[in-house]
Amino acid sequence: MVASGVRTAVIVSTYNQPGWLEKVLWGLAAQADAGFELLLADDGSGPETARVVEAARPAFGARLRHLWQEDRGFGKCEILNKAIAATEADYVIFTDGDCIPGRDFVGTHRRLARRGRFLSGGVVWLPRALSGRVTREDAVTGRLESARWLAANGWPGGRDRLRLVRSPVVAGLLDAFTPTGATFNGHNASVWREALLAVNGFDAEMGYGGLDRALGERLRNLGVRGLQVRHRARTFHLDHDRPYRDPEVVRRNREIRQRIRERREVRARTGIAELAEAAVELTRGPPRS
Repeated sequence: MVASGVRTAVIVSTYNQPGWLEKVLWGLAAQADAGFELLLADDGSGPETARVVEAARPAFGARLRHLWQEDRGFGKCEILNKAIAATEADYVIFTDGDCIPGRDFVGTHRRLARRGRFLSGGVVWLPRALSGRVTREDAVTGRLESARWLAANGWPGGRDRLRLVRSPVVAGLLDAFTPTGATFNGHNASVWREALLAVNGFDAEMGYGGLDRALGERLRNLGVRGLQVRHRARTFHLDHDRPYRDPEVVRRNREIRQRIRERREVRARTGIAELAEAAVELTRGPPRS
């Protein structure tokens, strides 16, 4: 469990999805546990994202930091590593700029944190039409977390309904007995920063497709095991296209992950330690207009 004096950071990755990021920021501003620093890891978004961030700044004050790097193609691993390097938090929670957190998202991760473990949270997938209709009130009041409300607005439900169980006891039992493995998921995961530094963060040689799972596999090689919390810590994924998905890159990422498992690799080959220029690049800030 994270003690009250332990510094916590939430790192949110984003790239040119200002409408979705705005909804995510609504959810983060409504957290029951506000004891966290918020770092937006921005992989080169345009001016509209900067405007969304500035509009949200009053809700967070000095807790909000917008870290931006120039758009040079898919650079998610690099900007996430810059965010890890930029924070002095002891404990780090990760999510994406297309995932609205439940109101107890931060509190649950902090409450369930354990030394020698990373937490593997869950996601509820929303259809495209419903994703666009989610309002600030839906996120702030917790209406978004109601299976009945979601179903009434076009959500198909299915097994995802179990991730909306309200009883902490039942949710804990579901996490204990689920056959699904505890993987490191970029949309909902947390771990101690010292472990992230020990594995050298995310591997910048990887593109889209499994980069977060690779970090989790290196954490396991280090001796940091996953703890399943998918029914207790949840986010709501907003549907969108993925034009950056390249089948060849995904194939290469699978090969890298296979190498990590077979060779029991712990440290990323191109990670946090290789960011000598990070502080200079981050000072340039996002574009404004």
